[in-house]
Amino acid sequence: MAALAVVSAVGLIVDDRVLVGAPIWFKPLKFAVSFLAYALTLAWMLSRRATPSRAGTWAAHAIVVTGLVEMAIITGQTLRGRRSHFNIETPLDRGLFAAMGLTIVVLWTSTLVIAALLCRARLGDRATTWAIRLGLLLALAGLLLGGLMLIPTPEQRAAGSLSTIVGAHSVGVPDGGPAMPLTGWNTTGGDLRIPHFVGMHALQALPLFLYGVEALARRFPRLRGERVRLRLVLVAAGLAAGLLTLVTWQALRGQALIHPDGATLGALGALAAATAAGAYAALRRPATEHHDHDDRDEGGKRGEGAAPPPAPAIGEPHSPTPATDTPATELTA
Repeated sequence: MAALAVVSAVGLIVDDRVLVGAPIWFKPLKFAVSFLAYALTLAWMLSRRATPSRAGTWAAHAIVVTGLVEMAIITGQTLRGRRSHFNIETPLDRGLFAAMGLTIVVLWTSTLVIAALLCRARLGDRATTWAIRLGLLLALAGLLLGGLMLIPTPEQRAAGSLSTIVGAHSVGVPDGGPAMPLTGWNTTGGDLRIPHFVGMHALQALPLFLYGVEALARRFPRLRGERVRLRLVLVAAGLAAGLLTLVTWQALRGQALIHPDGATLGALGALAAATAAGAYAALRRPATEHHDHDDRDEGGKRGEGAAPPPAPAIGEPHSPTPATDTPATELTA
């Protein structure tokens, strides 16, 4: 995949052809980088298991093979100057697009197998374990949302069998219009690639978020507690799930990411407020900890300068003290 990414980057420089409003080598580059990040992340997650399993190994191999097959089709269609996705113009195009659909089904199923295995294993402390599990679940959701792009547009349904394209990533506008730099997402209508991206890359985002929290814990002692880190991971996962829902809703309404309406902004504000409240609750020190800390301080002041009572040696009888070791017969007398 790394080699394909380099080849695609060179293609962007030396090949000035444009396909559906974008440089023709832009799609192979994006897919190569995405597949590489996806495969490396899953390999790292599987390495967290104490003992490898045959099912996990087969699922990992299946993901690598499907990624290579899909990249071969995308690159081949790029060399031919033809669309790889949604293209059913010729029997060859139709067959290649069907093969790509099959690879995605295998990739999703293999990811589900890996998720099932990792949900049954302890992958480190609780924060790490849940960052991995929730990232996998969000990635599975993001992959499923990619299926929305296969739904024919009203124009394609009207054309019926005369249509040479089935499905689109844009909603409300044709594919290939004005787009954002780097991502290529539509700026005049909805774009279903956005929720697909957000869901899939939560796979990397949640573990990276936890890594950042652990790095900050060196300066902020409150972040060193495992329970605090776990709560923050849950809040981050809630934020990612909320964003996934929000951008899906926005795209399905034919609304560009950079042109939100009042309803979208209101939902985003509510999500931000809920996330802030969750983070505050995760970081807030419980009242019991304050009391315990105060008691320790008071105990230290009362006992200042006094030596603690010697502990009894092993085998010696422990003589009771009036306050703590009163025999049971005296307490019931």
